Amino acid sequence: MAGRKFWAIIIILLIAVIITGGIVAWQRYSPPQTIEISPPSPPELNSKVNPAELPQKIDINRSEAWLLEALPGIGESKAQAIIGYRQQNGGFKHIIEITEVDGIGPAIYEDIKDLITVDD
Repeated sequence: MAGRKFWAIIIILLIAVIITGGIVAWQRYSPPQTIEISPPSPPELNSKVNPAELPQKIDINRSEAWLLEALPGIGESKAQAIIGYRQQNGGFKHIIEITEVDGIGPAIYEDIKDLITVDD
C-alpha cells in the first residue's frame, strides 16, 4: 500500500514538473518576425532613378520558401506549391506563369506581380 502511494506521489510530481516546464517554455516563445514587402513606388517623372535604389524583386525561380512566404497572399502551402511547380516544370519562364500554381489566381498575381521576377 505504501509503495502505491509513493509511486502515485512520484507520478503527480512528474506531471506537475512537465506542466510547469510547458508553461515556462510557452511564455518564452516568441513567434518569428514577419517580413513585410511593399510594392515599389513609381519613379517621379523627369527624374533619374538609380537602379541600386529600387527595391529588389523576389526571383520565384530561386527563392526559398521563407522568402516566398513574405509575398502578400503567399503562405507556407503556396510557397511549397511554387517550389514544387518549378521543380516539376524546370522553372518559370515568365511571372504570369505563377498563376498556373494551385491556389494562385489573378487576384494574388495582381498583388505580387510588381514584387517578383524570373531573372536568369
